[in-house]
Amino acid sequence: MQYDFYDRLKALWEEAVRRYKSGNEDPNRLFSEGELHFIAQMGATAREVFDFIEDHVKYGEPDFNLFASLADIRYHYFLRRQKGRRSPYLLINESLPAKTDAVHGVEWLPRLIPKALAKLRGELNPDIMYGCGGDRAFFKKWDVHPAEFLRIVEEYEQDSDAVVQWFLRRTGQKPAEAKA
Repeated sequence: MQYDFYDRLKALWEEAVRRYKSGNEDPNRLFSEGELHFIAQMGATAREVFDFIEDHVKYGEPDFNLFASLADIRYHYFLRRQKGRRSPYLLINESLPAKTDAVHGVEWLPRLIPKALAKLRGELNPDIMYGCGGDRAFFKKWDVHPAEFLRIVEEYEQDSDAVVQWFLRRTGQKPAEAKA
């Protein structure tokens, strides 16, 4: 990680917010060539960053701290696990569970796990955002920080059931009894 990573990330955020507020709402034109290079070095895409900027300006959230915490997790995963190489895969919208799907009575959780995995691996397609309004409402409802959840998904990357069990323990939920 570069020594000035957070300074550069903050400058990128502030400049993009300024441009967006000034009327530049095009994800293909919001960032300079140097900024695009920095975004790529983090293992992110311009669209991922744009989505955070757009939601911040339109809805007042997420804030820079949430953006930075998720960017940090992705960046470290990109460097350590992916050795600086992007994944060739993209999460397909149609492969996501429905928003109303539930596990142990918890709606949205089955949808959130593959989104978090895709965020972690840099496999979000441009139409999907980890940390979107629906995700933020879910995290607020259950009092779980999106970065905490992303770290747990990284820890149990190959075991979605372990993520579910962690979530149930973390939120004090009892596993729903299996119905015959």
